[in-house]
Amino acid sequence: MHTPAPRTIGRQTTKATYPGGTEHIRAVRADLRALLDDCPRADDVILCASELAANAAQHSRSRLPGGTFTVRAVISQDRHARIEVKDNGGPWNQGMIDPTRHHGLDIVRAVADEWGIDGDHASRTI
Repeated sequence: MHTPAPRTIGRQTTKATYPGGTEHIRAVRADLRALLDDCPRADDVILCASELAANAAQHSRSRLPGGTFTVRAVISQDRHARIEVKDNGGPWNQGMIDPTRHHGLDIVRAVADEWGIDGDHASRTI
């Protein structure tokens, strides 16, 4: 009896750096849409990435002149997706939260299976 070789799960990784302005969030969505073409949860992945990129562009040093943020996506054949947005850091001020506005991390928390934050004032990856 022949034992088949173990199946290798394919992975696609992409990384792109965008200028720090909010006008570039549309490009993040379009780039991910092309990568996720037939993924059943593409809309959820794109929503989370869009919120994280918007946070980087609005609330970190990425928004300053010359600032950037980087989006890294790892998509596997078995439909596992990992999206990371790395910003230019800055203060994390919970006191600035306005309860009348939506908050991107609340959306990510509600939609993503898992999420987390790593980094400090110099750089943060979510």
